[in-house]
Amino acid sequence: MDNREQEDRDRTLITGPKQINTEHENLQVIEWEDFENELARLWSLSSALKEANEKKRSLQEKLQSLIQVKNESLNKLNDLEEMHERLEARKLAMANMSTHCKVTTEDAKKEEEMLSTEVRSLLVSGTSLSVARKRLQEANRLLTEERGYVKLKNVQRKLRGRQQYMISQVSLLYPVKILVGPAQEQELESYSSSSRLGNSSASKPVSQGSLTILGLNLSMLPFTKMSFFTNKKEVQRSASALGYVAHAVPLIASYLQVPLRYPLCLGGSRSYIIDHVPSVEPASSHWSSNTALSAHVKQAEFPLFLDGQDITRAAYAVFLLNKDIEQLLSFIGVKSLGPRHVLANLKELLRSVQSSEYIDT
Repeated sequence: MDNREQEDRDRTLITGPKQINTEHENLQVIEWEDFENELARLWSLSSALKEANEKKRSLQEKLQSLIQVKNESLNKLNDLEEMHERLEARKLAMANMSTHCKVTTEDAKKEEEMLSTEVRSLLVSGTSLSVARKRLQEANRLLTEERGYVKLKNVQRKLRGRQQYMISQVSLLYPVKILVGPAQEQELESYSSSSRLGNSSASKPVSQGSLTILGLNLSMLPFTKMSFFTNKKEVQRSASALGYVAHAVPLIASYLQVPLRYPLCLGGSRSYIIDHVPSVEPASSHWSSNTALSAHVKQAEFPLFLDGQDITRAAYAVFLLNKDIEQLLSFIGVKSLGPRHVLANLKELLRSVQSSEYIDT
């Protein structure tokens, strides 16, 4: 039924071309004889179009998938580049860490060597210290015993006796006496009763004008009054007396084992005394902009004679010589008689060392 209707419709279209609307001018009129061929052709074209659409759809899907794959590939490539940059940064950090590790390892080795050296020295010092401690304990044990203390006291008495004997020889070599009359001399054993340090009793010293050393008088007047040196013999006698004192004092100091604060350069009546005077001088180090002050010690010599010398320098030399004698008096525990009593202090030093109290202390 449907086929007939379709055939009637087709026949109407073919046989009645005048009834077609003139508005459809593009329509093509096909004869019935060519209809089957045209229909077959249209059918094949429709099939080809359908197949082409399917291929197009398939190609679009493939193209879409390829585009998606490409986008994913680009994203992955970006990620790979970021990962590569991070990897390079980590490699650089690792190289820096490796260099730092090497430097640290070398420093640690050096410190380890230094520490091992210090440990070895400490071990040696510890061994020496333990040996010294044992010796000290043994010495303390021997000293705390009755025999040890007695032995120490005996050794001290022998040492002081030896010092007393040697200083008595100095006293015989350079006797210091007090002049009583024009031709009479007596030992100055009773002129002063100076006590040990800490006691308040001390007698008034005798004037230095009455003291002589090896028969020569020493007066402080030449160092205060220039007019006194009109007599050259008096100048020479004073210089000779100071030379005797300058020889006796270091002998006594060596026997007492006391280093003198002011050393002496012996030359008889032309002796000198040395004062180590500190002086401050600016010193620069290694292009430093800051100026540092470094203390240097200068050695100054002062004459123990007045011939051709400055009065002030000579007086200062006698003052320093008396300071040496006061140092020795302080060492044995005896008070000084004053800064202007050179021979009196020397006489008191000789008397104190030769007394029985010196051995018993």
